[in-house]
Amino acid sequence: MEKYIQDFKSYLIAEKNASGHTVSNYLIDLYQFVQFLRESGHGEAQDTLHPKQIDRLAIRSFLGFLYEKSASGATMARKLSTLSSFFKFLCREGHVKTNVAKTVPSPKKEHRLPSYLSVDEIFRLLDLPDGKSFLGARDGAILELFYSTGIRISELVGIRMQDLHLPERMVKVRGKGKKERLLPMGQKSANALGAYILFRGKQIAKLRPVPDELFLNYRGRGISVRGVRKILEKYIRQNNFTGKISPHSLRHSFATHMLDAGADLRSIQEMLGHSSLSTTQKYTHLTIDRLAAAYDKAHPRARVK
Repeated sequence: MEKYIQDFKSYLIAEKNASGHTVSNYLIDLYQFVQFLRESGHGEAQDTLHPKQIDRLAIRSFLGFLYEKSASGATMARKLSTLSSFFKFLCREGHVKTNVAKTVPSPKKEHRLPSYLSVDEIFRLLDLPDGKSFLGARDGAILELFYSTGIRISELVGIRMQDLHLPERMVKVRGKGKKERLLPMGQKSANALGAYILFRGKQIAKLRPVPDELFLNYRGRGISVRGVRKILEKYIRQNNFTGKISPHSLRHSFATHMLDAGADLRSIQEMLGHSSLSTTQKYTHLTIDRLAAAYDKAHPRARVK
């Protein structure tokens, strides 16, 4: 089984041009599935298990195992999608005749609306970093860029110095599938980045080789996704923000506030890097829900019992 998984990995990288993050998630799902087969008795040891031995019952049992572990519908659907992609590849290569994962119904997903911050909450968050030090200026620039462009956390840590065009207030990011897009940013974000870059220059003055990444850790090396999450968690924890707030919450806040201010859905889709407009349309539910709540609260006929 290991050979087929490694061949699939090579296919994802060479032919599908998948990002490292995507490849890693596929492999995690596949190895979890193989481990389940080995422990549940549906398959032999990993090295001797052949994809032909895997049937519809084995995949349904795997989903049942995930359900018992309290996995969400979205998580189970994603893992089933991984297996379907894997078996589709195996069919293409002639290792199996049927994509058995395709015959298993996908679990229902919970339609949860994305979490976001109000404009006042965002402004309060952006005012927290102390811009008088390297780390404070960096944190402020990170938060400003998140909210100003709506980029993903993986896109933010992947920005290089040459991707930043401050005079034009533009930044180039690499999204899913390594697709590049050029994004505008606000003046506040440009100012924060300009202040950070001055500190950055002093921080790396004696470093060799000179780091190429825009955002650096305290050692002067490119910051990681985990490092960015810890930065946001620090400000959230210290300042009593309610609810679950993540870097993705800033992306959701960006999209929601843009839509509220009159931006069209297509423009927001382009900025977020969504391949499908239906993915972007979830933000319309947020504005409709708020509109309905405001109507119920303010309209005289809505308040009549």
